Amino acid sequence: MSKMNLVILCVCLLASSTVASVTYDRKAIIIDGTRRILLSGSIHYPRSTPEMWPSLIQMAKDGGLDVIQTYVFWNGHEPSQGQFYFEGRYDLVQFIKLVQQAGLYVHLRIGPYVCAEWNFGGFPVWLKYVPGIEFRTQNGPFKAKMQAFTERIVKMMKAENLFQPQGGPIILSQIENEYGPVEYEIGTPGKLYTIWAAQMAVGLNTSVPWVMCKQDDAPDPVINTCNAFYCEDFVPDEPYKPKMFTELWSGWYTQFGGAVPYRPVEDIAFAVATFIQNGGSFVNYYMYHGGTNFGTTSGRFVATSYDYDAPIDEYGLAREPKYTHLKYLHNAIKLCEPALVSTDPVVTTLGSQQEVHVFNASTGVCAAFLANYDTKLTVSLMFGGAKYELPPWSISILPDCENEAFNTATVITPSFHARMTPISNFSWQSYNDETPNADDDSAFSSIGLYEQLNVTRDTTDYLWYMTDVVIDSDEKFLQTGNYPVLTVMSAGHALHVFINGQPEGIVYGSLDDPKLTYSQQVKLWAGVNRISLLSVAVGLQNVGLHFETWNEGVLGPVTLSGLNQGTRDLTWQTWSYKIGMKGEKLGLDTLSGSYSVEWTGGGLLSQNQPLTWYKTTFDAPAGTDPLALDMNTMGKGQVWVNGQSIGRHWPAYTAPSGNCGQCSYTGWFNETKCLSNCGQASQRWYHIPTSWLQPAGNYLVVFEEWGGDPSGISLVARQV
Repeated sequence: MSKMNLVILCVCLLASSTVASVTYDRKAIIIDGTRRILLSGSIHYPRSTPEMWPSLIQMAKDGGLDVIQTYVFWNGHEPSQGQFYFEGRYDLVQFIKLVQQAGLYVHLRIGPYVCAEWNFGGFPVWLKYVPGIEFRTQNGPFKAKMQAFTERIVKMMKAENLFQPQGGPIILSQIENEYGPVEYEIGTPGKLYTIWAAQMAVGLNTSVPWVMCKQDDAPDPVINTCNAFYCEDFVPDEPYKPKMFTELWSGWYTQFGGAVPYRPVEDIAFAVATFIQNGGSFVNYYMYHGGTNFGTTSGRFVATSYDYDAPIDEYGLAREPKYTHLKYLHNAIKLCEPALVSTDPVVTTLGSQQEVHVFNASTGVCAAFLANYDTKLTVSLMFGGAKYELPPWSISILPDCENEAFNTATVITPSFHARMTPISNFSWQSYNDETPNADDDSAFSSIGLYEQLNVTRDTTDYLWYMTDVVIDSDEKFLQTGNYPVLTVMSAGHALHVFINGQPEGIVYGSLDDPKLTYSQQVKLWAGVNRISLLSVAVGLQNVGLHFETWNEGVLGPVTLSGLNQGTRDLTWQTWSYKIGMKGEKLGLDTLSGSYSVEWTGGGLLSQNQPLTWYKTTFDAPAGTDPLALDMNTMGKGQVWVNGQSIGRHWPAYTAPSGNCGQCSYTGWFNETKCLSNCGQASQRWYHIPTSWLQPAGNYLVVFEEWGGDPSGISLVARQV
């Protein structure tokens, strides 16, 4: 055998003996024997389209990330019990394989509770009706369903060789999600459930570490991690576990009726740097790309846009200067990596609100973080015989302990504010939906009031409650005109009141107070009067205790006061129910379904009328700019294009005036510190994925609940 062949043989034998592995110690996650400082970003696959995934993943890589973090959305994958779906936006395997092709790792947060401002926290609604179930506690029916879904996901990943020891990209998995506060509230059953969940997950033998976020008592070997705006003071529950930041909130979500939060990039960079200088080794931006809550996937009163002020905006464009400033931060941290993973910092106080963290490894590598915590003053620090100028609330990173590579508050990237450029308006036709009657084939009757979700099972936002009221001819109000007062108490979320087919009023709740009461005079006549109540859901609650107990809809009491007899309780009389709108049943959101009714246009077009469907067609514009609908002249409802649901629109729900203006990056951040859109629609523009369009003849449908002017709707391009 020649010397060359011998060398090749030895190299091959060495390579074959190296086994891929992911472990950890107190300093970091260890991949194939090497400690790593890992920078991660959350991208949720159902909040974008498969056509967007490659670009989003590549932008994450170009932005300096190592890992893509995503939840697994149970209600998207098992919408009906035992019926699974892993296609389109829910093609989890394809998403993970695209991440692998880009050369990045994956942190798979199986949960399967996700919170995430997602409908019902990611739980399928059918789970609520499993006999004997109690959510997220030491409950047999819940644990059985949770384990079955978790096992299915793990087996799917193994079958595709997607865990890192198999040659795949998944280096971490998460079980449960932010359960610590729940465990604290419910006590011993929560503690037992935590132990069970950890043991169940570890027993699936994924060969990668499991984490539990916000779980200070995570059972070994599960790693507990931090979620917050800042986590520099977080300490793992055991000294041999690494310090991990699984959710650094890059902004905040928008709620209907609220202003739009944003977070200055200087403060985000500061939060990352303070965490790293204090021994942190894994940072994930929640979100790196927020995306869109298509269809009815958003949580209760959460807007359709899930932009989150993330480095990549809802439409897939870089948000500057956030994206590039963080890229420069990542470059600087990576230069420090050899020192960061090799030793602990020596911390020296240099002033009343200044300090330096020095990582001086025995191998000779050195990195330093110079910190100025003063929120107002720029300071000069002497370090290593040199002077460094630090702006307020900032950290300078010196990868060699001499030369400053980055300062968190020194932003050199220009700001590019995306503009929404109108492209075209539309020519509309309309169809007026109707208040149903008890004789409708799909209506049913019962004594008393039904809880809405129990009837609809979340297949629609809409449930009609109908009852008759007989008014005697001798009622005094018929002569005086002082009409009786109808009072309706509802668990939420919005309510339309119709009397004898005519609209009487609308009332709606909010994220903080979803329950509502309608109490107004109503015009009744002598004889039989039909009261029709349209109860409207705006997403299901996504966080809290005891999911199995949550309610929505008209639960009562319902009363009519101001009659000769005083007050009449209508709660326990016969009520008729109809699920959904007539237009939904007819499929008016689809081109084929649209032929089932007669539409009107031109001078007969309905405007500012409640419960109205609008349709039009349009051609896809030239170019590659992302597209949206400007819905600012409309009230509330839903939008579809080519049968795909863009989501709920609600531009009429405006944010309160005030509290928007200049926002300093200095000082501790919270979700109400920096706001925009005060006094304006919480969400005006609604994303249309370009992959949903065909070159010509695109079918656009709007269902308008409140009433609006469709002539003001326009197609716009998002440009920078």
